[in-house]
Amino acid sequence: MTLPRLRALVIFLACVALPGAMPNAEPRSQSVPQHIRIASEGARPPYNYIDNGELAGFEIDLGRELCARIKITCAFVAQDWDSMIPGLLDRQYDAIMAAMEISDERREKIAFTKPYVRMPESFVVNNKSALHDISPDGLAGKTIGVENGSPEQAFAEDVYKKSEVKRYASLEEAILDLAEERLDTALGDKDAVLDFLKNRREGKCCKLLADAPRDPAYFGEGIGIGLRKEDVALRAAFDKAIDEVMADGTFAKIRAKYFDFAVN
Repeated sequence: MTLPRLRALVIFLACVALPGAMPNAEPRSQSVPQHIRIASEGARPPYNYIDNGELAGFEIDLGRELCARIKITCAFVAQDWDSMIPGLLDRQYDAIMAAMEISDERREKIAFTKPYVRMPESFVVNNKSALHDISPDGLAGKTIGVENGSPEQAFAEDVYKKSEVKRYASLEEAILDLAEERLDTALGDKDAVLDFLKNRREGKCCKLLADAPRDPAYFGEGIGIGLRKEDVALRAAFDKAIDEVMADGTFAKIRAKYFDFAVN
């Protein structure tokens, strides 16, 4: 064997023997830092919003509780949505709590904790409606309004094949048609439906009927904390803390300040 080839072999064996020595290998953090920065958008109430110049909301309260369980200090920083993941990868902060849905596309870049929110999908009907059964047979021959291009559209078209699915530019437009009795029911995120019913004058027309069955194939896994893939210890610590707050009722108390229905 020639000397150059021998040198190449020695370098290769050294890389194999030392974890993380191979080019492009990501160093994996096996310890939890004592202090972290968490990014949130501040533009998605009640999850996160700006109050007197500071980030506030459901995720901010939950994040502080999770950090206390992990026994670390955390600071929240406001970040534009479009720069949220790039900023995490650039180590401008260590975690994202910004109503970010877990998806396969995002998982190509970052890791997620277990979900802390799984927003229900709800059927809404006109106050005059006598509908009570949301099964495919119960809505056979009925019209269902959905936002065009939404997960609700795909779900309704695949599951409610005996119904007519009408597409709208927005959930609001569907509910407005429901108010005029041009639809039998509309389907959308429960928080968005309730916000319309409670805060819009036109919302007095209608009421919730029932939540649709949760199907991750259409509606995803939920909302989780975004982390760098290499921060395995921090992710494990957050997962453990999420389990704890769910189990002892703390999550329900925090949630009740912002949502008057279950979100997980």
